[in-house]
Amino acid sequence: MSLEVGNILEGKVSGITKFGAFVTLPDGETGMVHISEIAPTFVNEINDFVKIGDTVKVKVLSLGEGKKISLSMKQAVENPEKQERSGKPSYNKQNKRRPYTPAPVVTSPGDFEWQSSRKEAPQSFEDMMSRFKQTSEDKMSDLKRTGESRGYSRRGGSGGRK
Repeated sequence: MSLEVGNILEGKVSGITKFGAFVTLPDGETGMVHISEIAPTFVNEINDFVKIGDTVKVKVLSLGEGKKISLSMKQAVENPEKQERSGKPSYNKQNKRRPYTPAPVVTSPGDFEWQSSRKEAPQSFEDMMSRFKQTSEDKMSDLKRTGESRGYSRRGGSGGRK
């Protein structure tokens, strides 16, 4: 059988590098599956998807000069959504590992309460101002105490030391 672009064949993984996997085809020629063509999801580590000796389906993408054969595993299989609907497994039967699938998008922060759950009765403007003044005075006194304990004074200089 002669190789043609678009053919879908089965081959054996004969080598793995950081950038792809080498597959030996039935006619004895070797082609390469680039890391971006391993799976329909992001592939960080090729060994998570294939191992040397695995039999994989590949599609011939291009035939280059010097017997360079570009292959794709992700284009050789049906659309993953069709696989799920058809009940066919979406993973390699020999190594029984599913490819990485991203987690669902989180739309809410969970049980975290952004505002206090206790509902206070509506306050008058005077009550709110009084509470604001008290809080401000408490914070200012904390700042003064912290500054005095570190030896700083409001006038600058040597911090009150002579």
